[in-house]
Amino acid sequence: MALEQLSDVVQRCQAIKDESFSPEDYDLFLTAGRTCIEQGDSAQVLSILVDEKNENIVRCMGWNLLGPLVQILLKKEDKNLLHCHAILSHLLEVCSPKELLVGLLEQIEDADSNSIADTVTLLLKQLQTVLLRLGVKKASSVGMALSTLLSQVARLPVPITKEQEEDDVFGLCRCCTALLEFVKPFVDEVKEVIKDNNRKSKDNELRVELLKFCMKSLSEPLLQVHLKDPDTLQKSPLREFATEILLILTHIGESLPDLLSRNILKRREVPGFLEEEVRYPKESLACMSHLLFVNHIAMDIFPAVLSPVFVLQCNMEYVELLLSRTEESRLQKGLELYEKSLVRVEDNSLHVDLLELKTFFSVPQNLVKVMTLCPDQNLRTNGLKVFQLNIDKFSTEAKYKFFRGMLKTSHHAGVEGYIIKNIRHQIDFSLKPCNGNDWFLGKHLLPLLRLVLCLPQGPETDLLQNLDRIMESLNLIRYMLLRDKEWENETGIWTELYKIEDNYLKPLRTGLNLSKAHYEAELNSTKENKRLTSKESKTSVCSVTVGSETLPNMTPEMQIKVLQSALFTFDLMESVLVRIEEIIEAKDRPVS
Repeated sequence: MALEQLSDVVQRCQAIKDESFSPEDYDLFLTAGRTCIEQGDSAQVLSILVDEKNENIVRCMGWNLLGPLVQILLKKEDKNLLHCHAILSHLLEVCSPKELLVGLLEQIEDADSNSIADTVTLLLKQLQTVLLRLGVKKASSVGMALSTLLSQVARLPVPITKEQEEDDVFGLCRCCTALLEFVKPFVDEVKEVIKDNNRKSKDNELRVELLKFCMKSLSEPLLQVHLKDPDTLQKSPLREFATEILLILTHIGESLPDLLSRNILKRREVPGFLEEEVRYPKESLACMSHLLFVNHIAMDIFPAVLSPVFVLQCNMEYVELLLSRTEESRLQKGLELYEKSLVRVEDNSLHVDLLELKTFFSVPQNLVKVMTLCPDQNLRTNGLKVFQLNIDKFSTEAKYKFFRGMLKTSHHAGVEGYIIKNIRHQIDFSLKPCNGNDWFLGKHLLPLLRLVLCLPQGPETDLLQNLDRIMESLNLIRYMLLRDKEWENETGIWTELYKIEDNYLKPLRTGLNLSKAHYEAELNSTKENKRLTSKESKTSVCSVTVGSETLPNMTPEMQIKVLQSALFTFDLMESVLVRIEEIIEAKDRPVS
């Protein structure tokens, strides 16, 4: 029945001149043709379409058959596959390329999540053929096709393990490989234009579309991908895709060093500035930088003349972007790029002037968030490692000003304690022969010490919450009093000692006494409550209020352990404080 309807509409349309087919003709041709293909009459459909008498009909209406053809071809097991492939090839030769383009892109856009990879790999060659038929005016169509393709490919899951990439379980690898074959003739065309003109043309539309393709590929999927080392996975389709994307950039006239440094060299307001920002998205450039300096992709075409400090400066905005995100994949790439950028820099070489640049302070602030808030233990550990590496690269003056800034802004006792430990190391280094400097000895050190040796709320400061900072501060005082003799006073601590006693040690002593008394009272009360209620229930639950905070409901045994742990901490803190008090009391100048 459907085959008869198809034959009837074709015979009727043969008599219509000027291709003035009605909407009813289009609808009947599509309905009958679809049914024939779905019912397995593809051979008969093919014979009708290849008949020269029907060429005009096929040119105008044939592209409507793309949908049912693609569905059959995706199934792969149909006995009419050969005939369907032949029909598709004939349509590509005869139909209008613009209509074919729309039809093919519709099939790609409409693919469900389970058939994206199959649909893309099936139609890429056909899509390429159609675009090449468009001739010199194809640039916008190429751009539309690439945008549609990448949007669909970005929906595919990224392989995590080596085995997932080897087996290509999600289809991303074959899509990326097929995309490279798809863009090759267009890249070659732009290369020839650049070769003939001996320079790149920013106004070349096809070049711009390929640039957009590369930038979008860098942000999705490559920014989500963690490439495997060649030793781990010798043949990696995703690594090859990343490599080719960077090579395409060079082929179309883009300089990798210029792209890398774009964020620090494009500061002035110029016409088209917004367009440039859109054309070169920072997230894409961040991925490019990670590929270059972490994965070492395309480094053989990247000049080695750029200084490590300049490369670090270029990468800081990319690191800031990556570390400001919450996705663990972004954070990991940010840490990797930051570390690789720092290790190339000589220790103690970063000049203090760099701290005037926003990123040299905002990046460590973001790093602190990773160290303190990230739920992944490995990322927190790596964050601390990179944080110390960052400190090691600063010059002495830069270290001093960095420590001062972090103490003022971090608002985290653990981070502040870590900074204070670094200050102690710098003082220790400065006290050694031939290492003296103006920043961690004498008049400059004292203002820094005042930042270190303070209690935010005086005696009422929460000592447990500020434990890390307080213990490191006490250890610093004890170290300086023992290491720097009173008659030498290189650090200036003996001059400042009376202020330290009044403003820090005495309020801390008061706070310790209050805290210990409070927790001892709570401990005794909890033990008494436990004794009174033990006869009623062995699993009774109670709550304890310490300070202004109520501890979570727990058994009395658990409450007792928490309170005993707090008292042990206070004893530990007091032991260091007592030792400092003993050193101060025993101070005595040598007899002259």
